[in-house]
Formats: sequence, C-alpha cells, structure tokens
Amino acid sequence: MRIGLLGAAAIAPSALIGPARVTPRVEVVAVAARERARAEAFARKHAVPVVHDGYEAVLADPDVDAVYIPLPNGLHAEWTLKALDAGKHVLCEKPFTANRAEAEQVAEAAEAAYARDGLVVMEAFHYRHHALAARMREIVAGGELGALRRVEAELSFPLPKFSDIRYNYALAGGATMDAGCYAVHVARLLGGNPRVTSARLLTLRRDPRIDRAMSAELVFPGGATGQVRASLWSRRVLAVRVRAVGDAGELRVTNFVAPQVYHTLTVRPSGGGPVRRESVPRQPGSYTAQLGAFAAAVLDGAEVLTSARDAVVTMGVLDDIYRVGGLPLRGLR
Repeated sequence: MRIGLLGAAAIAPSALIGPARVTPRVEVVAVAARERARAEAFARKHAVPVVHDGYEAVLADPDVDAVYIPLPNGLHAEWTLKALDAGKHVLCEKPFTANRAEAEQVAEAAEAAYARDGLVVMEAFHYRHHALAARMREIVAGGELGALRRVEAELSFPLPKFSDIRYNYALAGGATMDAGCYAVHVARLLGGNPRVTSARLLTLRRDPRIDRAMSAELVFPGGATGQVRASLWSRRVLAVRVRAVGDAGELRVTNFVAPQVYHTLTVRPSGGGPVRRESVPRQPGSYTAQLGAFAAAVLDGAEVLTSARDAVVTMGVLDDIYRVGGLPLRGLR
C-alpha cells in the first residue's frame, strides 16, 4: 500500500512515517504541504521520494493508493471526499469532521465508495487499535465489573499557545474537538452511545466561541451515567484516564491514549477483595497498530474498528456537548 501525505503536520512522523518503517506492505511515497518548501524539507528529513505542489496533485498521482489526512479539523471532510472521488483509501485524523452533518455526508460517500470500488475510510483514533483498548472493553463487556453503573473519561493537557490552530474556530478548534473527542470515544467504547444531559464549557477571552475546557454528564442506553472531561488550558493541567464502575467492581486506567509510553490498569472488586493490576504489551505501539489495521483493511478486507459510520456517532455527541453547553457547532459559516 503506497501512501501519500496531505500536509507536513507535526503528528505525521509519529503517526505515519515511523510506523510505516516497521509495517510490512506499507510505503510512504509522496507528500504535499501548503508551501512546497515545507514539503521538501519534510521529504528530505523523512526520505519521502516525491514532493507534489499541492494536495490535488497527490490525489492525482497514480502511484498513490491511499492518503493520510492530518490537516486541521475543519478541512477533514473536504479532503476525505476529494480523496474518495480520486479513488484513494483514506486514513483521516480525529476528529473525523467539524460536525455530525459533515460526518454523515462523508460516511455516505465512504459507504458508496466501498461498495463501488472497495475503498476504505478509517478515522485515526490510534488508541483504539492498541491491546489496552481491547483489554478495557473485554473487562467491562465480559461482566467482571457486574452491571455497569458509571463511566468517566478525561483527556486534559496544557496548550498555552493560543495562536495554535486548535484554538481556531474557522478550523473547527476547541477542547471538546481536539481532546474531548478521545474522552467521548473511549466512553462509547465502554458504555455505549450516550445522551448528553449537561455540559459546562470554559471559553477563551479572545474568542468566546472556542472552549478551552469542557465537562459533560452523560446517560448510557443501559441506564449507567457518565462524565467526559477535556482541557487545553485550565487548572486541570494533565489527566489521561478512564474509570468504569459496576456493581461488582471498578476499573481504572491511566494513559489510555498512548499506552506504549506507560499505562496502568487496575481492577478493584466491590466488598474489599484483592486488587488486581495488569499491564498489556506496549508494542506494537498504538500508531503502528493503527497503520497495520489500516493496511489489513485495505489489502485484506479486515474489519475497520474506527469507521466513518462510527465517527458519525462520535461527532453527534460532540455536537450535543456544544449545544447543551451553549456554544455554536463547529463548521458553521
């Protein structure tokens, strides 16, 4: 599978270049960026053989089978649709689009492209492809915790550079989009597809449409409650955690996003039984596992865990958090 890169983004070396070097049957063959000089510098540094003048040229390249899209959130839908029109498979960074309506449009196009040409579209929630995500789900779904009562998830980290694109409303920025999407996705993984019952969002002074922090309460289909939290700039400096509580026990996980760096997994039975601590294999890392899963989907027809249709649900929850929290949806003109 020959991959072209749309944008010389800072995440690309970790998410694509490094994993491609250790993933059989995958090769990064082309790159384009907003400025050709930037693409050329990226290509020299990472040994990418072809530099194109623009994203359209990557899509027109017959030697490119698939594209990786690490562009700003507000451009994901546009370029995923263009890539499908050009007959390319797509690995698109999270959040999948700017809002649910865009995600629905892309999902319909993706389903038509798969039926017509076998094209694969995958949202790049890399954590979902790591062994830790599978183990968390196994513990909860397997009934070890008993009937599920509550799920809590959080991703908070400091981003004090307020000129960063993740604070740009026109590019679909905000804490809920860039950090909250992880919290929502892992909450869905463990609890199902929730309804948002309340939300509190802290905004920027320079642009009150942009949330720098978010906390939302949820209710899951089985009656369990939940909470998702996210922050790019607040008193909660750093937190990457998941907690699931059932009537027979509790699961706690730290660093579900990048477990190859470090992680903890603890199961505490109700009633004071012995606490169990587990550690899943760190390798392959989450990005390498994701690229392997993408290659398997494209080349072997394997299941896509983070499909375009799955992204529609996640984007719907993010939309609801903005609505309930009193902020405008992303992607509106």
